Amino acid sequence: MKFAYLRVVPWLLLAPWLAACGPGNSEAPVAAPAAKPALSVRTVLPQREDWPQRLAASGSVMPWQEAVIGAEVGNQRIAEVLVQVGDSVRKGQALARIDAAALQQEVAEARAGVAELEAATLEARANAERARALRAQGFYSPQTAVQYQTAEGTATARLAAARARLAAAELRLAKSQVLAPDAGVISARTATVGSLPQNGDELFRLIRGGRLEWRAEVPADDLPKLRPGASARLRAADGSELVGKVRSVAPSVDPQTRNGLVYVDLPRSTVTRDENPALRAGAFARGEFDLGAQPALTLPQAAVVLREGFAYVFRLDSGGTRVIQSKVELGRRQGERIEILAGLPADASVVASGVGFLADGDVVQLLPAETAR
Repeated sequence: MKFAYLRVVPWLLLAPWLAACGPGNSEAPVAAPAAKPALSVRTVLPQREDWPQRLAASGSVMPWQEAVIGAEVGNQRIAEVLVQVGDSVRKGQALARIDAAALQQEVAEARAGVAELEAATLEARANAERARALRAQGFYSPQTAVQYQTAEGTATARLAAARARLAAAELRLAKSQVLAPDAGVISARTATVGSLPQNGDELFRLIRGGRLEWRAEVPADDLPKLRPGASARLRAADGSELVGKVRSVAPSVDPQTRNGLVYVDLPRSTVTRDENPALRAGAFARGEFDLGAQPALTLPQAAVVLREGFAYVFRLDSGGTRVIQSKVELGRRQGERIEILAGLPADASVVASGVGFLADGDVVQLLPAETAR
């Protein structure tokens, strides 16, 4: 049965197998075609440059010092307010006037009291001198002479007290004008005409010298990098920049945020109502501290591709025909270049552009290299 089955197998089905295995087939295997380049690329070498190191921070712009100006005379009506918020004032300038009619009456009364006691003192002094002369002639008893001398001393003391009351009344009268204790800018005003402020009530706030400072919040780990005199550059909301100097670094940090304050003196300016300053007291500002220059290994930003949250570059293999995808750690950016912190040898040939179209192991066609810009 088996031989009968074999006899019915068509020889035509076995012909291709016999032809391939026959002694007459001596052809060599066909070579695989060369891989086609995925992209024509140029390469660059990483450059080592000295880049300025900066520390970014943010914080509030506040007055350098703010003086609180209050009423020094209580229960007296404000007759006139002479300045408004935003006005620049000089030291000793009148800010408000208090109705001085009652105070003038106090001064007049005190002067009349002084005049009365001056007359009484003159009389007591003359009586005492007469008593001393008559006592020397034996007309007065010692007790009478002592009485005249006591009267003289009492009149002199009353006169001194009256003069002190006069000086106090004149001082209160002088305080009827609210004066600026220093030059600066009025930042707040609560004084209103007709009000009766109590002694010590706040009437104005003054930014001394018109000086502002930036109170930057810096992480505790970065505070040792900053020293007084370091340069700081602030960016205002309108895009303008201001350069300041570090005045001091806080000796403590906030236990909640672990940040410390760095006080930066801003350029002196006098802000008036007719000006529109880029930075105002109470505004939020971002800026950077200049920490000096440090070396950096840099590449053009076009040589770096971001994939799945990581940064990669493509460098040529030893044969110069295939690319190897390398994960790198990025640092500072300046212009069109970026710092490579780790993951790339300093002598590696890196694909300069078009890296978004490449994959690990791709064959590339190398164009003449160009110097990194």
